[in-house]
Amino acid sequence: MSKDDRSEIAQDPWSNLTQFTSARIALGRTGMSLPTRACLELQLAHALARDAVHIPLDFAGLAQRLNRLGYQSQTLQSQAENQTVYLQRPDLGRLLSASALDCLLRTAPIPADAVVVVADGLSSKAIENHAEPFLSLLLPHLEANGYKLPPVCLVKHGRVAIGDAIAEFYKARLCIILIGERPGLSSPDSMGIYYTYQAKSGISTDADRNCISNIHGNGLGYGQALKKLLFLINASEKLGFSGVNLKDETTDTALENQQQANFLLD
Repeated sequence: MSKDDRSEIAQDPWSNLTQFTSARIALGRTGMSLPTRACLELQLAHALARDAVHIPLDFAGLAQRLNRLGYQSQTLQSQAENQTVYLQRPDLGRLLSASALDCLLRTAPIPADAVVVVADGLSSKAIENHAEPFLSLLLPHLEANGYKLPPVCLVKHGRVAIGDAIAEFYKARLCIILIGERPGLSSPDSMGIYYTYQAKSGISTDADRNCISNIHGNGLGYGQALKKLLFLINASEKLGFSGVNLKDETTDTALENQQQANFLLD
């Protein structure tokens, strides 16, 4: 675009606000239309969001990276056979396949306090980018505080509720699932964390869970997300429940100033 072309773009009076948000505001206009650059950037963002949904996650690569960190994992499959079925049948993404159940039954059931589940969800890119670095912070914290953990469960085509059956199998109090969130046009790689206390397959509902969302480069950082999750774990261990009745009204400042009695944050 030449200097003369740029001078034909009518600037938006909100342009100064773009420094505070990645939202598409103050795009300007050329006549009655958006500038060419804004149109192309929108098309690119849409393509990245579609790719995040449809490109398969490299589960083998993720398992290898976790192994290099010193953590075992096992790869399981939901009843959604492929991505098309996964998108059309959310119910099947909440259930373990027969092969996954066989895999769990073939392993000696290890009594566990917590299970950590990683599912591709609606953004393989989110898990590819953020699962390993977050787990490298979370797993040492849990182990250091005496939590017994089975291998990390990597679930293909999994929805949030699929963690309930895994937690029930291991008789675990805590169920932590990392999942790729529905991509937006400004955040195709956003990861979410869902936490359930005493999860039970077929019984636990969304009201029983706490959600920490928007974990990505321009959103919530790994350290911030970890502090929120550890706060929820500590509170649920004291109160005996999670979900809508467990209010996370903390701020970063409040989390930094937790009393020493909070053993998970010491």
